[in-house]
Amino acid sequence: MSLLKSMDIVGSGMHAQRVRLNLISSNLANANTTRTKDGGPYRRMDPVISAVSVGDASNEFEAALKRVQVDSIKEDTTPFVDVYDPGHPDADPNTGVVAMPNVNVMEEMVNMVTATRSYEANVTAFEALKQMAMKAMEIGR
Repeated sequence: MSLLKSMDIVGSGMHAQRVRLNLISSNLANANTTRTKDGGPYRRMDPVISAVSVGDASNEFEAALKRVQVDSIKEDTTPFVDVYDPGHPDADPNTGVVAMPNVNVMEEMVNMVTATRSYEANVTAFEALKQMAMKAMEIGR
């Protein structure tokens, strides 16, 4: 397996976690947004991530190599949270209930910590690969 292929795999993980962190930030920023341009409250967003083979299928070791890719971004279809707040401008005039976004701030914070740790693990792997490449070049001198 080449160092470039290894760096591609690690880089794909970093990219996926960056996309995930951006979506988490958007979710947190819109946790109280009750009116969007499409109408209605903000819907939580999630990345759809899949594993893609990068190795030679004829080699058993390389056939197991996978990189990750972000296939799409989907809206979370869990129901909105109904909150009684008759003074809110988006409250139903009859019931006083406001449909709030389906964003759970605690859940998003946990997701942020796991995405950050995953990103950091990929950075550590990338640094190790870089050090191996430097050592290989030193051997060649």
